[in-house]
Amino acid sequence: RGGGTASGPVSFMKGYDAFAGVIKSGGKTRRAAKMVILNIDHPDIHDFIRCKAEEEKKAWALIEAGYDGGFNVPGGAYDSVFYQNANHSVRVTDEFMQAVLDDREWSTRNVLDGDIAETYRARDLLRAMAEATHVCGDPGMQFDTTINRWHTCKATDRIYASNPCSEYMFLDDTACNLASLNLKRFVNAEGRFDVVDFIHAVDLTVTAMEILVDNSSYPTARIAANSHDYRPLGLGYANLGALLMSWGVPYDSEQGRATAAAITALMCGQAYATSARLASQSGAFPGYPRNEASMLEVIDLHRDQVRHIDAELIPGDLLVAAQDAWNRARTLGGEYGFRNSQVTVLAPTGTIGFLMDCDTTGVEPELALVKYKKLVGGGVMRIVNQSVEPALEHLGYGPQERLQILEHIEETGTSEGAPGLKPEHLAVFDCSFLPAGGTRSIHYLGHLRMMAAVQPFLSGAISKTINLPSSVTVEEISDAYLEAWRLGLKAVALYRDGSKRTQPLS
Repeated sequence: RGGGTASGPVSFMKGYDAFAGVIKSGGKTRRAAKMVILNIDHPDIHDFIRCKAEEEKKAWALIEAGYDGGFNVPGGAYDSVFYQNANHSVRVTDEFMQAVLDDREWSTRNVLDGDIAETYRARDLLRAMAEATHVCGDPGMQFDTTINRWHTCKATDRIYASNPCSEYMFLDDTACNLASLNLKRFVNAEGRFDVVDFIHAVDLTVTAMEILVDNSSYPTARIAANSHDYRPLGLGYANLGALLMSWGVPYDSEQGRATAAAITALMCGQAYATSARLASQSGAFPGYPRNEASMLEVIDLHRDQVRHIDAELIPGDLLVAAQDAWNRARTLGGEYGFRNSQVTVLAPTGTIGFLMDCDTTGVEPELALVKYKKLVGGGVMRIVNQSVEPALEHLGYGPQERLQILEHIEETGTSEGAPGLKPEHLAVFDCSFLPAGGTRSIHYLGHLRMMAAVQPFLSGAISKTINLPSSVTVEEISDAYLEAWRLGLKAVALYRDGSKRTQPLS
């Protein structure tokens, strides 16, 4: 009314970012984690897309001027620029992505009256995202239409956002109890995946998580009320990459994807079956009656996806167990409802992965055969992969051959050129990062296809970084975003190796 101009969300983000830098989470060693999302039709979307990349360039200048380039260093380069306490994501619809494919225009709209603000070429907006991601890894993308198609509680409201790591997506003002299973713990003495043990672990863990809903404390009364009314859970796993490698199965292979899909399908189907059994004793979650139709619709969507898993590539008992679990979930759920609106996500499992003695986190492949982790407070931990020797044994290499190959990897950081290693086995040891002395790494499509294999069997989404080599082009990043949408992912984040002047793992 006074003739001024609204400053918009990007300017207010600076304030929230500063507060997040002051408020420490996880004790005193970590800053708050925060997700910031803007819709693709917002008038300030262009500024939002570029804002973090512009600050990244300022950090580079400060580092070159002598400021400390480490994260969490008071007064350092990254401590002196904005937007470092948040992950940024652009929320896009199928309509926008189709406009990119068709090379059509895209209009942003005023928030209050819906009138057209500005009109862009849709491809120019996607390219701007790819350029910014090339610089600093942000923004990621969230696919709104896909997210809400798989939403179990459509009658209550839409899903607008996610947690900072993008795996938990549900109604506003809800909280999710997370837990993860170490997949390698379910390999029996014969080297096979123990389906019976895994089902038991899912039953036990889901029951424990359900008990936690009523015994947890929540930051606000509204979050507490919604968490009790919808009771969402986030069971997941870690060590998938290590499991596949130890079996001599390449991460980027049809067999690797089929194995991951079957394990994830069994976990989610069994979790929903357990939730339905709990509902038979304790009643469905209070928000279930109004959402019964959408909940059962999504259960059917999950169940129908099991038939797309290639039965010839995995043990028969694993696929049969997954099919049985989803049939039980649908039958029991149809009769009693479900105790929990959601049951599974794939979280990062970073710190807890190390505590659980995992080689790999979440759904990630190995980052490197030999990797270095910077420790908060200083120092570096050298981590040598523990899955190489069992993989070599599984592939038929003798003790002396294994020793020579392992010594080569210890010295060089790569399996390439290892004495006696057969060329057809090199793919088993491919990792996210290109090794210093090697030429092989997992292609970005390998990451995306693994996510696409497991996404149909998750209530939420996947926290995973698509690792790209430093040489990747802006066009390839743009193509990766398009492919993520085509494959049915709910969200995707890309990181070009070395794009930031400091990174925790190398």
